[in-house]
This record gives sequence, C-alpha cells and structure tokens, in this order.
Amino acid sequence: MREPKYAEIKLLILDVDGVLTDGGIIVHSDGTESKRFHVMDGHRIKMWQRAGLETAIISGRDTACTTLRAEQLGITHVMQGCLKKLPAFEQLLDTLGLTAAEVACIGDDLMDIPLVRRAGFGAAVANAAEELKHAADYITHRPGGSGAVAEVIESILKKSQRWEPLMERYRV
Repeated sequence: MREPKYAEIKLLILDVDGVLTDGGIIVHSDGTESKRFHVMDGHRIKMWQRAGLETAIISGRDTACTTLRAEQLGITHVMQGCLKKLPAFEQLLDTLGLTAAEVACIGDDLMDIPLVRRAGFGAAVANAAEELKHAADYITHRPGGSGAVAEVIESILKKSQRWEPLMERYRV
C-alpha cells in the first residue's frame, strides 16, 4: 500500500450513489427520485472547502437530486452520466491544473476502481465492492451514506495539519 502525501491533496472527488448516499434510490410514481444524504458528510465538505480545497462529483448517473445537493454544498465541479469515469477524472485534472497525486477519491463500486487507483489517495466505503477495497489506500469504518465521506475528510485534514485551524470556530 502506498503512503499518500496528505498535505499535497487539493481536490476531493466523490461518487454519489453508495458514497454520499446509502445507494438506495426511491423512484416516485411521477418518475422523480429521492436520495438520502448524511448531514455530517455535508458539514465536512463545507469544512474541506473552508480549508481552501476543491470538491468535485463524478457520477455514473445523472439526477436532479445530485445537482440540487451539489448546489446546496457549493460543489461547482459536477460531472454526471459518466459511464466511464477516468476520462472525466482526467478532464477535471486538466481543467484545474492538478496532478493525480493532488487528488483524493472516494468510491463504492467497480466503476470507481480506475479513479481510486489513479488518485494520490483512494478510499473505499466500508460496504464497497471487494475489488474496489483491494485497490484502495483506505477503507472507511462507516458505510456509504452514513458519514463515510466525513470520515475520509477528517482523516485527510488531520494528517495534513489542516484540522485544528478549522476547529477554532467550534471552541467556546
């Protein structure tokens, strides 16, 4: 297993279904969908951004729920409908002028293997596909949709010495 250079990480790429959500999709009779997002993940994403770091979404599905949640969290790099995620990853690196070593990526399923392998730090959620877990640098204790993203963000921020300055606003 490689040792990531946490202080070099500038971008966090997230999958949605199974990472930001528990993977369940509720399809309503009118054809609309609902997804459940964990509030702790959202708060840690905002902390990540307050640290001056970028966040992106690369998802295989294209849904209004994802667009709305990304807007709520201020995530401007949203790539949906990516059945092959690596080209989207490379395009994002080119757009932001980053190297793969400066990227952390969190996934849950087979489509995420190329990204997790290519990123400087690749994480798999606790309930990820076994093949993805074998490719990952880190496997969360929490399953997708239950604070796994928060866990990864906290780990990276702490290991890169970015956590303590962010905590100042919460100390009384």
